[in-house]
Amino acid sequence: MTRMKQKSLKLSNIQVTSLVVLRMVIGWLLLYEGIAKLLIPDWTSAVFLANSRWLLSGVFNWMASNPDVIRIVDLLNIWGLILVGLGLLLGVFTRFAIITGVVLLSLYYIASPPFLGTDFGLPTEGHYLFINKTFVVLVSLLLLAVFPSDKYFAMDRFIGWLVNRKKTHKLVKEPGPELKASKESRIVEKPGRREMLRYLLTIPILGTFICGTSRKYLWNSVNAVSGATITIDNLKLKDLKGQIPHGNIGDKMLSRIIMGGNLIGGWSHARDLIYVSSLFKAYNTEMKVFETIQMAEKAGINTINILYSQLPLINKYKRIFDSNLQTMTQVHPTKDDVYGNINRAIDQGADIIQIQGNCCDWRVRDGEIDVLHKAMEYIRKQGYLAGLGAHSIQALIECDRDGIEPDFFMKTLHHDSYWSAHPRENRIPFEVDGKNSPDHDKFHNNMFCLFPEETIGFMKTTKVPFIAFKVLAAGAIKPEDGFRFAFENGADFICVGMFDYQVVDDVNIAIDTLATLKGRKREWFA
Repeated sequence: MTRMKQKSLKLSNIQVTSLVVLRMVIGWLLLYEGIAKLLIPDWTSAVFLANSRWLLSGVFNWMASNPDVIRIVDLLNIWGLILVGLGLLLGVFTRFAIITGVVLLSLYYIASPPFLGTDFGLPTEGHYLFINKTFVVLVSLLLLAVFPSDKYFAMDRFIGWLVNRKKTHKLVKEPGPELKASKESRIVEKPGRREMLRYLLTIPILGTFICGTSRKYLWNSVNAVSGATITIDNLKLKDLKGQIPHGNIGDKMLSRIIMGGNLIGGWSHARDLIYVSSLFKAYNTEMKVFETIQMAEKAGINTINILYSQLPLINKYKRIFDSNLQTMTQVHPTKDDVYGNINRAIDQGADIIQIQGNCCDWRVRDGEIDVLHKAMEYIRKQGYLAGLGAHSIQALIECDRDGIEPDFFMKTLHHDSYWSAHPRENRIPFEVDGKNSPDHDKFHNNMFCLFPEETIGFMKTTKVPFIAFKVLAAGAIKPEDGFRFAFENGADFICVGMFDYQVVDDVNIAIDTLATLKGRKREWFA
């Protein structure tokens, strides 16, 4: 039998250099990902896992829904990336780092593959139909696994020499048959200075990484708005002044400040600034919405007012973060479909149901007040609190005359002492949410409580809890002014849309306002 000698693999200098560069680049990438997650406050993989829709999705979804499990998963993610990145960058335990990296990236790929139908139809950067950045890095690690990438410019060679030196020293000191029998027991010569430098070459690269990452983190932590000399005072939860007071509507306890859903839904009421709604939608990604709601809950806000179409998003948040947030859900019954919105809201887990403001306005305006009667009766029969919202006070006055008594009113309330408010003599009942006029002195999405004194007067005659919304006239009035006006003039609660960086500030203003109210003429009814 002819014996064929197998030639040992001999790599050229350019091949060795390419392997080393590839190993260090992947190490840099994974180390940065781990450090970034470590530095981001409250970072969690919960949303990523909750969105899984492929293999093992049930396991990933269960992890996301269990707070104790997700804390462990987050720690494994962060430190797994950091340690694998360090191993590849420095060449320490390189083979183990490669294998661990392959396992970690494989799980990432399975949890969120770039397949049609698994990305909710959203265009995602780095997804190229079966191939994404995770897959590219995964294949690169597999390439490193089949080549001796741990033999070049790696601390493993230096560590191996140290270990073998100790073994050799012991065998030479206590000679025996093992010394001759084992090739590994041969005396290993100390590496030369030049070879030693090659082993330690990656240490300066790690120093460069640490320096660059620190500078980038410090740069990103600067809280500024480009294009203006405005800095955002991003108040932290530690700056809260206390606990926001609560009140009761029926059997539900609500925080005195309720979170509005307009901003996270992209409805800006921005007058003639046509880009603002798109800006809101671009800013309020799903993760940002979750961060905002979580900040609100931690600040003591326990209720959010939303459209029934937003319930799936809020339910997803509640499932992921094990939240007890209450949803006050707006419905829009019509003459042709009185119960459809209501049933959908109930099916999706609404806690409180409220007739939408413009719905009440239009049903009264169009002589369809019987729709409101049927809707309110149906909501109560299903065992839910039934609220009645409006922008026009005339709508509520007509409902009251017709015998509709809700469990709570939800009415716009703000003063008209701001620049974009059009003159009183040009205000027309029911024009709110109507056609916008190009004339500054007429309605143009710029007023939401056309006759504030009539709203205040009507509320004095009722003993029904009153939630005031649009108290800041969609950003035209400062919170200190708008909150005080609403509470002093009869509101039992206020509903306010907030960005994440405004939450703590708004809660503190509400706490201060409620503690220093003067001249409130209406009794508290909640």
